[in-house]
Amino acid sequence: MAAALRLNTFLSTLLVVRLLSLTEATYSGITVDLIQRDSTQSPLYNASHTHFDRLYKAFARSISRANHFRPSLKSKSSIQSNVIANGGEYLMKISLGTPAVEVLGIADTGSDLTWTQCEPCEKCYKQNLPLFDPQQSSTYGNVPCNSSPCKALDTASCGTDKNTCQYGYSYGDQSFTNGDLGVETLTIGSTTSRQVTLPNIVFGCGHNNDGTFGEAGSGIIGLGGGPLSLVSQLNNSIGGKFSYCLVPTENSNVTSKINFGTNGLVSGNGVVSTPLVAKDPSTFYYLTLEGISVGNKRFAYKASSKAVASNEGNIVIDSGTTLTLLPPEFHEDLVSAVEKAIDAERVSDPRGVLSLCFRSKDEIDIPIITAHFTGADVKLKPINTFARMDDDLVCFTMIPSGGVAIFGNLAQINFLVGYDLKAKKVSFLPADCTKH
Repeated sequence: MAAALRLNTFLSTLLVVRLLSLTEATYSGITVDLIQRDSTQSPLYNASHTHFDRLYKAFARSISRANHFRPSLKSKSSIQSNVIANGGEYLMKISLGTPAVEVLGIADTGSDLTWTQCEPCEKCYKQNLPLFDPQQSSTYGNVPCNSSPCKALDTASCGTDKNTCQYGYSYGDQSFTNGDLGVETLTIGSTTSRQVTLPNIVFGCGHNNDGTFGEAGSGIIGLGGGPLSLVSQLNNSIGGKFSYCLVPTENSNVTSKINFGTNGLVSGNGVVSTPLVAKDPSTFYYLTLEGISVGNKRFAYKASSKAVASNEGNIVIDSGTTLTLLPPEFHEDLVSAVEKAIDAERVSDPRGVLSLCFRSKDEIDIPIITAHFTGADVKLKPINTFARMDDDLVCFTMIPSGGVAIFGNLAQINFLVGYDLKAKKVSFLPADCTKH
């Protein structure tokens, strides 16, 4: 991940799955709790941090993660390998194997391969949960070198027996994972809900891993658009549909939700949809942003490169990045308009993270900001565009970035956001996510 800003801020996802209905080969309704990374229900919760501390830390993580999306003249593998290992904002609770062993991974819509630390461990970072031992599972199998999953990896090699596919990822912060590509039974659920068992899921069994992953997590759960992601592997079973509804950050006792299958369908009065654009790398979900309005004044999307500004798929939608990142020249137009529309004293962010802040202990009158995607005008409320960073400080949560533009998760709060990978579209429906 390079120099944009992938604010992995907002959520740590602990998946507690509720299966609403299950047909023979189709998981027609799966709903999962998404627990914010810094909420009281998260294993990463730190009671000594204030709400403002947590926001700033989330924004800082986003800045690191932005490099994940940065364009590169190198191969696709170099882009994939630039992910910041500890960037994700959700923890996903799943189980692997037979008998099932609990795995708590960072849920990442910007990564494809799901992997966990495995025995025997040549080198492993410290984790709170026991390591997964494939030799103790009756359903584990190695993936052959000549298989399509192995060929889907950007970097792969063969084991000493010449019939085990081996993977290796090195991340932008010097973290890394190396191991065997395997197939295993994956179970989503908890002791308090019905469980969904998914056979023959391809994942990475990491025997040599180190870096900044953190003790709470066991690895990464890939939810991107590439062929090895969990979403892609379940594509036919869930009809290519999933959605989420993100609660405001201050509601730390209420969980967000992610839905798969028919539960992931977003429809009804007020829904708007925009095309998903196929681009390389396929991991990311690309949309086309035509412009943004501040009140009634509309500004056309622009970037230093005319090709980038006019191309389809000029912005990535991402649930793991907190802030919205825009080209500097486009962002400058918005800042100028927002400053004129707000009757409050403009001040600098004392921590130097955000570019437009106002001094006010009271609520300020913030204009409606509308994101104009192709075919979909998404009206953003103040909660989507501003955050209170201190008792007397309110800041704009869109920032300039020279890398890939990103539509972050603060802009998606209180929207039901649906992905239909078969119809190739993303839909938005305003909602009170505390009630979903």
